[in-house]
Amino acid sequence: MEFEDITEKIIKCAMDVHTALGPGLLENAYKECLFHKLNKTGLYVEKEKPLPVVFEGISLDCGYRIDLLVENSVVIELKSIKNIDDIHMAQILTYLRLGKFKVGLIINFNVLSLKDGIKRVVN
Repeated sequence: MEFEDITEKIIKCAMDVHTALGPGLLENAYKECLFHKLNKTGLYVEKEKPLPVVFEGISLDCGYRIDLLVENSVVIELKSIKNIDDIHMAQILTYLRLGKFKVGLIINFNVLSLKDGIKRVVN
């Protein structure tokens, strides 16, 4: 499956979740609902996927966790915040680099229109 197809499905599911719940909930509520919705569509999804740091040839668990990893290729970082800032972009870029992934989505559910809360990031 191509990245565009995967991200299109993810965004549709996220919009369905946002339409049903609206803004203002905790990030974890959106994560659980989006995880459920993505699974229902038949996509392979991992939640809270550990992401080790490899240093001097040793894999170290430093506590990094990807919110959702879809089809072993698209990283989803979920937020429920006022604005997506540079630090959030740095976070997802770090996840992409450490995991050698090409595409990520930051989805901020704390917006009136979800299209204003989605950022696609390519490494």
